[in-house]
Amino acid sequence: MFENKEIKIVLSEEANEEYDSLNEIVGEELKKGIESSFHQTLLRSINRARDLLKKNPFAGDQIQKKLIPEKYKKLYDVENLWRIELANRWRLIYTITGDKIEIINFVVDIFDHTLSGHENLQAGKNYDKVFGYKN
Repeated sequence: MFENKEIKIVLSEEANEEYDSLNEIVGEELKKGIESSFHQTLLRSINRARDLLKKNPFAGDQIQKKLIPEKYKKLYDVENLWRIELANRWRLIYTITGDKIEIINFVVDIFDHTLSGHENLQAGKNYDKVFGYKN
């Protein structure tokens, strides 16, 4: 189905900021000799998810159309939405677009599924909040 198409992974500005921030934190940790941390585990998990999507753009779990947040519809004109579970209850949220030549997995968000977030990352912004779930 997509073997002859180029598969691209593109991050939204928000997702890219989160990814860059995480890379920066991990870089600082490694300079300090820290070889295992929450941040490093999360970064490895995101990189694994990106590698997986390059092989199979449909690797995640599809989110029902009725559950797609208005935010994503307005900002990115999203018609389909997918989720990949990451380490430590984080989520990578993406949409799939493309044409006859390429498939684009557009990552709209990377965030925590818990209510607390994590220090130095987008605390307070989480999956349940964005999708309107209540405890």
